[in-house]
Amino acid sequence: MKQCAFLSLDERGDFVIDDDCAVAPLAELGWRVETLSWRQTAVPWTRFDAVVIRSTWDYWNDVPAFLETLHRIDREAPLANPLDLVHWNLAKSYLRDLEGRGVAVVPTFWPDAFTPHAAHHWARELGSLDLVVKPVVGANGEDAYRFTPGDGSERLRFLQERFRGRDCMVQPFLSAVLSEGEYSLFFLGGEYSHAIRKVPAADEFRSQEERGADISSVQPAADLLDSARRAVDAVRPAPLYARVDLVRDGAGVFRVMELELIEPSLYLRTDPCAPRRFARAVDHWFRQGRLREGGSISAA
Repeated sequence: MKQCAFLSLDERGDFVIDDDCAVAPLAELGWRVETLSWRQTAVPWTRFDAVVIRSTWDYWNDVPAFLETLHRIDREAPLANPLDLVHWNLAKSYLRDLEGRGVAVVPTFWPDAFTPHAAHHWARELGSLDLVVKPVVGANGEDAYRFTPGDGSERLRFLQERFRGRDCMVQPFLSAVLSEGEYSLFFLGGEYSHAIRKVPAADEFRSQEERGADISSVQPAADLLDSARRAVDAVRPAPLYARVDLVRDGAGVFRVMELELIEPSLYLRTDPCAPRRFARAVDHWFRQGRLREGGSISAA
């Protein structure tokens, strides 16, 4: 059997991980899967015919070490998603690239620093008094804060200190996140697979499952699917996997919040056919040897 490594974190903690759903379907296709921490050094990566970045949900605590590991793997084994896509997708500034390619994204202001006196300017630029600030490099809703220019000085100073020396981004808070929820659409091997809706808990605005969000499987409407497909089609060639997170704006337009190509939870358990689709996509990707064929893979 061919050997496949799923990269994960050291400790699961409260995270819900369903990568194991794909193990049996991959075995049927001739693959033996081993889940390893991206930090491990005991097992050589040359042992594997494929290495798939999966639940590495602590990498943003040590990005240089994570990239060093991926570069080492890339020298020793085929890697997906490929390294240049990882570099492009690592910072959420990729949203500017998507917008330049005609993808409807959540409007974003990219300040040089979080300064309280600039909050009114950001609100005018974004057309909203209800704002969200979050780090340009980060995940799982860590250090994402909702605020308004009218918040007290103590609150704004807290945010200033929290983002001191860190790149941040400011977006309007779209109320549909609370009333309708956020949608995640999954593409495997460039093809649409399945979708979910995530509605934050009553005391939250972040939609992560670990923060109490309600997760349900949905069939996306045509305009939602089209908006997600536009984002995935902006990346060439198609990645092994992609998750597009979208929310509806005040005008009813679905806008991309994130296009996740590094380690998105794929919610394989929410669709009975998704694990087999993922297995087929992995099998096709690596058996075709597309990571080792001539030419680089890029997000252009």
